[in-house]
Amino acid sequence: HSFPTRRSSDLYGRNFLLPRNVAKEATKANKHQAVVDKQVAEHRAAQRKDEATMLAAQVSKVTVKLTVKMGENGKMFGNVTSKDVAKALIAQTGLDIDRRKIELKQPVSGPGDYVAVVKLHPDIASEFNVRVDAE
Repeated sequence: HSFPTRRSSDLYGRNFLLPRNVAKEATKANKHQAVVDKQVAEHRAAQRKDEATMLAAQVSKVTVKLTVKMGENGKMFGNVTSKDVAKALIAQTGLDIDRRKIELKQPVSGPGDYVAVVKLHPDIASEFNVRVDAE
């Protein structure tokens, strides 16, 4: 009488992966659910990209206004950072943007016009203007 031999990968799946809910048995229902889950994930990813595209169009029309204190010698007190620009953008527009995704293209050295970039999606970035005025 011969017994069927089990491969180590079968045992690994049965003894380790399945009990820990890391994997599921490849039944017809589970395969179908995997296909449905993939379609839902792709649909949500497409929605996020569409939302980022619309948000990028809105952001590109914005000019963020900041005021800085100037010393008697014409130098700024302190620095204007990306964090300051992000806070001003969110306050002035009310848009829901992750402030960590905003950066200045060049450092702010005094009053004037600057450009900042916001990364809204791995494929979508939008530039907007920053106007810095002396107080």
